[in-house]
Amino acid sequence: MQAIRVHEGGELRHETVPGLQPAPGEVVVELRTAALNRRDLLVCRGTYPFPLPLVPGSDGAGVRRDTGEEVVIYPALHWGDREEVMGPDFQILGGPRDGTYAELVAVPAANVFPRPSRLSWDEAAALPLAGLTAYRALFSRGGLRAGETVLVLGAGSGVSTFAVQLATQAGARVLVTSSSAEKIAHALELGAESGVDYSTEDWVAWVKEHGGADLVIDSVGSTWPQSLDCLRPGGRLVVFGATGGTEATLAVRPLYSGQLSLLGTMMGSAADFAGLLGAVERGSWRPVIDSVRPLAEAASALETMEAGAHFGKLVLSCG
Repeated sequence: MQAIRVHEGGELRHETVPGLQPAPGEVVVELRTAALNRRDLLVCRGTYPFPLPLVPGSDGAGVRRDTGEEVVIYPALHWGDREEVMGPDFQILGGPRDGTYAELVAVPAANVFPRPSRLSWDEAAALPLAGLTAYRALFSRGGLRAGETVLVLGAGSGVSTFAVQLATQAGARVLVTSSSAEKIAHALELGAESGVDYSTEDWVAWVKEHGGADLVIDSVGSTWPQSLDCLRPGGRLVVFGATGGTEATLAVRPLYSGQLSLLGTMMGSAADFAGLLGAVERGSWRPVIDSVRPLAEAASALETMEAGAHFGKLVLSCG
């Protein structure tokens, strides 16, 4: 089969690889489409020291070979028995296990779900990792309720576009930040009420002028102090990334005196994924697709992601 593999030094090759030998309890999916995530960049850079060569990619949609069913792949492996947190054997598809930048992928049968009927192949592949992360951050961890205000940092990423759409569908008021006026405008089209350019304005003061937030979704990491400062008393900050830095220094007294909550999240359980798919079926929104390219052009798609020159998800056509 044809696949993209990461080799030593981060080199990506489009090459012919041996056919799959699924283990007991696994199924083979003939992939129609796959989608990129920032995690794939970290895999290619060696930030995650997985054995190489490796097929990256966590997102995919295709046809289950044994039944002919059209499916979307749930990318969390071995979540475990607790909804609150993943277990010790937890992995994400696409490292260390071969992922979806290929014509075929083998996954446990429990990791394939029916493709949402109203989504195209491109949209279905764009959904899993980013949509699941956004869903768990907003609802399972953040406890978002209708009528609340949610602030989403970094309009334009896959997770943030899903967060805006899911929060809007749930009846929340959505504010966003970005350094791009174009990305803010796109976020408004998706349902956000307003946005602020953090590169030219004091975004914390701006959020406070807009009444503050009940919930902040932060993937930046270094912005935890500012995000906490945006919260109303009793508010929640949910964090899941460190694109802007891995360390933050917090003032302790405002955290406890304001009855604020600082919550970590990552990916999501199978129950979260089922909840996400239910939200898709109930809604009219669609995953935002920046572009679709052939599998062989995965390297250029990753370059686009690294440059931040996209809005929404980057998708690969696999077959």
